[in-house]
Amino acid sequence: MSSRLPRIVLTLVGVIALVIGLVFAGQGAGLIAGSFMTGSRQWLTIGFIVAVVGVILLWLGLRRRGSRPRA
Repeated sequence: MSSRLPRIVLTLVGVIALVIGLVFAGQGAGLIAGSFMTGSRQWLTIGFIVAVVGVILLWLGLRRRGSRPRA
């Protein structure tokens, strides 16, 4: 069980980072209104970077290990 915990944490953090990144990017692009971030290219860039980090963390959390036999 303890060997699965890091993968679960990576996946959870990846999902959170992806969602936050998409919201930031949406606000930066002006698609989501009502914030100081609306229409700001800076937040579009930050959102894109956070979303990419989220995808990488998701990939690391969900990828399968090599074909090791289970004990």
